[in-house]
Amino acid sequence: MKTSFLNTRPHLAKSLTFLLLGTMPISSTALALPVSSPQENPTQLTLASPGQSPEAFFEYRIENRPDPFQPFISEKATSANINEILPVDEQLSGMQLFEPGQLNLVAIVMTGDNDFAMAEDTTGKGYILRTGMKIGKRGIVTAIQTNEVKIEETAFTRAGKKLTSKIVMLLKKEGEE
Repeated sequence: MKTSFLNTRPHLAKSLTFLLLGTMPISSTALALPVSSPQENPTQLTLASPGQSPEAFFEYRIENRPDPFQPFISEKATSANINEILPVDEQLSGMQLFEPGQLNLVAIVMTGDNDFAMAEDTTGKGYILRTGMKIGKRGIVTAIQTNEVKIEETAFTRAGKKLTSKIVMLLKKEGEE
């Protein structure tokens, strides 16, 4: 025979009855509800009224349900700065792996409609830059001129504000650092 927690604590059963049903007092025998023990299934609570068949039990399953005592708004969500720049989601490749400040402009070739610039990294490896090419996480080469390469970087904040900055890579003359 199963004994429920409420059957072993009649004063608790009366208090729960008073809270659940209002001010109308009910005897503790009217609230004798059989409850399945936690050893049988710890994620299930089964209640039935006296005289009900076991098929009419109410079953509450805890699994795959959110914790009702967790706050809806987390501290992480409230501490987010709306002016923070959002990170780049796309996979970076090629010249996107280098920020403009990591490269030195070493040559510019002007051929009319197909201008390009040559840059090198700190190891001395060379790269070709063309107009419209992506460079760095957020930059695009916008213009190649006789002594400089112009890059425009575009970023977005959490509030949706668009931030643009212009970077100029200058071609240094021989002997300049």
